[in-house]
Parts: sequence; structure tokens; C-alpha cells
Amino acid sequence: MAQIFDRSSNALARMSLVLTGLIVIALGVTLDQLQRSPWVTRQGQRPGQPIPFSHKHHVEGLGLQCQYCHTSVEKSSYAGIPPTRTCMNCHAQIWTNAQLLEPVRQSWYTGDSIPWIKVHDLPDFVYFNHEIHVNKGIGCESCHGQVNEMPLMYEQNTLQMEWCLDCHRNPAKNLRPTSEIYNMAWDAPTDVRPVWCTSVPNRLEVPTAQSVSCTTRDPGQAQAPGAEMASLRPVVDSAKGLTADVAAATVPPAAPAYRKFTDQDALGNFLLVNYKIRTPKDLTSCEVCHR
Repeated sequence: MAQIFDRSSNALARMSLVLTGLIVIALGVTLDQLQRSPWVTRQGQRPGQPIPFSHKHHVEGLGLQCQYCHTSVEKSSYAGIPPTRTCMNCHAQIWTNAQLLEPVRQSWYTGDSIPWIKVHDLPDFVYFNHEIHVNKGIGCESCHGQVNEMPLMYEQNTLQMEWCLDCHRNPAKNLRPTSEIYNMAWDAPTDVRPVWCTSVPNRLEVPTAQSVSCTTRDPGQAQAPGAEMASLRPVVDSAKGLTADVAAATVPPAAPAYRKFTDQDALGNFLLVNYKIRTPKDLTSCEVCHR
């Protein structure tokens, strides 16, 4: 019987299998990189807004605080888009005829909201709470980047699940004192720029993170040297009619003990414990993030 396939068919079959495997691998790598690319994550993209609002001008130039516009960031899951009234607090007096601000004036006259385009838009199945992150030591810059340097707002990070998990697996690397939450120029402590922190008894009516007090100045230099000397005063025992000399000086309250931190890991672990932040092992339910 004549041979149907030539001897070279075996080599062609092997080559075709290898080529198919390479194509599958290349396709997988391409799709993996594609879903992490700005085309999908929208990193760095500046969507066209009805008004080219500049955070750099208003925050860095004029010194407006984040809470002036985003009023609910500390008490709600939603940071809040400022109403037109907030804009008109200033622009009813300055730049009143600027063509650039016509949409603001139109919104004020008609009562219709300005159709802002959301830059940081999470999927509907993800529940993100601004309140808990802000009150637990996560700064605005950690997620949104240095907004004070953005003439036009854009997305700094991917906001994908792996980005969230990277922080939740080790939140200590991003924790900072609550007094530095809105500080866009915050840097991790170093030997040159140490941070001193102390914990105070927590009160039930305030957030847990407020039980920690931190400073960038050495608190030891501000403490008074030595305690006051005790004075003697007579004390009469009304029951026995006896008088005794006892030390009765008013002793000043003990100064809180501050710890010095020169690296982010040590500071973050200290804040992690005192902020009462749950570890990944404590997060046993997917409903923490997915509702």
C-alpha cells in the first residue's frame, strides 16, 4: 500500500502544535496586558467636562481644602460632588461674565445640575466607603494621586480589584496620621523626617483613629523639665482630732509617652493596631466590599 503522508508530515505536525501553543500563550499575555492598560482602566485619561475645572488652581493656587467642595467625605460612603451653590459662593462676585463659566451660571438660573463626568467610576457591584477609609488613616493622595497638581482631573490608579487587594493585604504601608489625611505632600517618615506618635484612651463617641496623636516635632523638647516639688499642708482628721503633715502638692498629669518612627513600616504597624483595623484574616466575608 502506498504511503499516504510524506515523512515531513511529522515535522509539520510538531511545528503546528508548537505554533498553536505559542499563539495561545501570546493571546493570553495580550489579553492580560490589555485589561491592565489605560484603554481599559482609563488611567491618565482626562474626560471632557462641561467646565474645565482645575484642581491645581483651586487647591494649590487658592488654598481651598478638599472638604469645602466634598463635604460628605468624612461622614458618608460618597465624597459628594459640590452643588452649583458652592461654585457661586465665589463666582457670584469674581469672573461673573466669563464665557468659560456659562454652564455654572446656567445651572444656577435653571436649577439643573451640572452634568459632570465621573472620573473615578467603580463598577456597580463594588461598594466603596469614603468615610471608613478617611477616618482610618488613608489619605486622599493614596488613591487619587496629587490632585493639587492636576490642572484637569484624571485617574491616577487602576482602581481594579488587584490594586485594592494589594493595599488590604498590607494596609500599614499606606496608613498615616489622621491629621495628614488631606496633606497631598505627605511623605513617609525617615531618619531625617521622623514622626512621633502616642495613643490616648479612646472615647466611644469619636472615631477610633482619633485615639492616636502624632507630630513631626520632637515632643520631648516642649516638656517642662522636672516635676513640681511637693508642699506640706496640715490635714485635720475630724474623727480623731489629729493633725498630720502630708504631701499635698498638685502633681501635674504625666505627659503622654511618644514613640519615634523613622520608617513607614514601623509607623504603619503602630497605627494598624491603634486604629483597630481588621487584618485580612478577619475579613471573612465578601460582602465587606461586594454588596
